[in-house]
Amino acid sequence: MSYRRTLRLLCGAAGAASTALLLSRLGDQDGDQDGDQTGLWSRSRVLQAAQPTWPTANHTPLPSGPAWDFNWDKRDPSALSNGKKKEKEELSSEPEKPKATRNILLIRHSQYHLSGTGDKEKVLTPLGREQAELTGQRLAALGLKYETLVHSSMSRATETANIISKHLQEVELVSCDLLREGAPIEPVPPVTHWKPDAVQYHEDGARIEAAFRRYIHRADAKQKEDSYEIIVCHANVIRYFVCSRSCDPVVMVSFRALQFPPEGWLRMGLNNGSITWLTVRPSGRVGLRTLGDSGFMPVDKLTRT
Repeated sequence: MSYRRTLRLLCGAAGAASTALLLSRLGDQDGDQDGDQTGLWSRSRVLQAAQPTWPTANHTPLPSGPAWDFNWDKRDPSALSNGKKKEKEELSSEPEKPKATRNILLIRHSQYHLSGTGDKEKVLTPLGREQAELTGQRLAALGLKYETLVHSSMSRATETANIISKHLQEVELVSCDLLREGAPIEPVPPVTHWKPDAVQYHEDGARIEAAFRRYIHRADAKQKEDSYEIIVCHANVIRYFVCSRSCDPVVMVSFRALQFPPEGWLRMGLNNGSITWLTVRPSGRVGLRTLGDSGFMPVDKLTRT
């Protein structure tokens, strides 16, 4: 039987890995008869080198980066006991575990007048007001039981939130200075059109990090039902919230929602009035249901300014 025919039969019956092994044995036995032992060994080695190395028992892929930190929000019940073992009679005093999921809908403000010289002049354009109406209609159509509508104290975010609130009249409206736009962390790769100085990164980064710690975390153990909260703010703030590690002078590394490299935050784009939906599970797992969803808007209403 020729080697070519033997190869075809073996590939169909035993797979490429077995073929490579058996071919090497055929070369030992029949090489002198065919006079092509060197060529057979060469082909056999190529086949062997092409085979992937599979684990024999565990097929779970290993993470390429840092392991998931379940205590990223410092609210993991198992960590609240400081890792101390408790006697049986003390088990009742262990921290109660959260049971509810927090849903946080991050809304980017609508289009505004870029030509304004100060915050008070950077109000929404007519199109921006239309976008806010569409976002409010979308949030209302979802039929969720929203608890709060928190917004940045900057004019464009405040105006966007006020328009949205007309569609969610029973939802409490709250203003927060921590959510104001800023430069959270120096982006990688850098951009040429936007270069804040080191002081701005230092000041804005600490403030936006404080906003993250206030609003993005798992539910309190006393919360019995899943909650839905709306935050109207800015693209840089939302992108930072979604990303991951930031330098922390105390703990060296702290984790953002999805635990992605934080310096990549500027690689994401968000349309005006778009919806980014984060879920924070009781276990500390975080999911990104949507990022910058604006599919509810007509194409001619889409902007990114």
